[in-house]
Amino acid sequence: MSSDYALKVPAELESALRLKAVQYFVTKRPWLDLYGVNVRPVAPFGSSSRQPFVDPALIHRCLPDELLFEVFARMTPYDLGRASCVCRKWRYTIRNPVFWRNACLKAWQLSGVVENYKFLQSMYDGSWRKMWLLRPRIRTDGLYVSRNTYIRAGIAEWKITNPVHLVCYFRYIRFFPSGRFLYKNSSQKIKDVAKCMNFRASKADCIFGGHYTLSDDKVEAAVLYSGARPTVLRIRMRLRGTSTGANNRMDLLTLVTSGMNNNEVGDPEEDILGIVERWRDDETHNPDVPAVSHKRGLTPFIFVPFDQVETSELNLPVDKMDYFVPG
Repeated sequence: MSSDYALKVPAELESALRLKAVQYFVTKRPWLDLYGVNVRPVAPFGSSSRQPFVDPALIHRCLPDELLFEVFARMTPYDLGRASCVCRKWRYTIRNPVFWRNACLKAWQLSGVVENYKFLQSMYDGSWRKMWLLRPRIRTDGLYVSRNTYIRAGIAEWKITNPVHLVCYFRYIRFFPSGRFLYKNSSQKIKDVAKCMNFRASKADCIFGGHYTLSDDKVEAAVLYSGARPTVLRIRMRLRGTSTGANNRMDLLTLVTSGMNNNEVGDPEEDILGIVERWRDDETHNPDVPAVSHKRGLTPFIFVPFDQVETSELNLPVDKMDYFVPG
């Protein structure tokens, strides 16, 4: 079927003055020839239709639907989202609520199964997939990175009398579904830090562990710096996303360091957040360590998945990227 717009211009309109105005109406649009061409539907997984059909994809002929279901059941939620873009049959199969129920119960395991079911029925119309997309959650498949830069005065050398240096450092946070997290403050790039952000890291890596809680989109976390003068770092953040379900940004609201006395410091595995949860921002329990509310280095955290730590633009040096706009 040819397009109705692909007609020739009448002879009386072939003048130079009229042709400029008419050329926009006679532009050939090949995609209009595709109208009315129907693609034969493929029965989705679990369909009750008894009409015979031939699956055109070779992978679907070789891979039974039951085995395809098992493959999807072992995928991460974000890999499921990518797989749903492959074809219509995969998209229908991935709509199965079993996949999203498992993802939701794991993401909000601290809330408990009963509380999650209450949220499901009261706010998300019984849809696990809708709950996964719309409910704020902390991502655990990568690192939250805050890239901070500041200007530092240098030492006069030779003909340079007033040298300045642009210094770059990072704050790294890795969250776990169990309510624990790892924190590191370093000038190392993401690709160098990602490999050691785990509980098996040595003391030389300067990685500290703590606990966090999530209430709506508010995140509260605390980490203890042990030593001669124990210091606790309290962090308050707000979770957001650049698109629906992304949850790839965290705004730093407050960053407070306070002193603790030796009686309050116990086992390193102890929930330090439960001890300092009700402290005021200006409260300290060690007069040698005053409470300080930091006003610098509060650049929002950006989420970087583990499969992108090598290629992330945050690895660029300051001479190529002096400042990064989180968005």
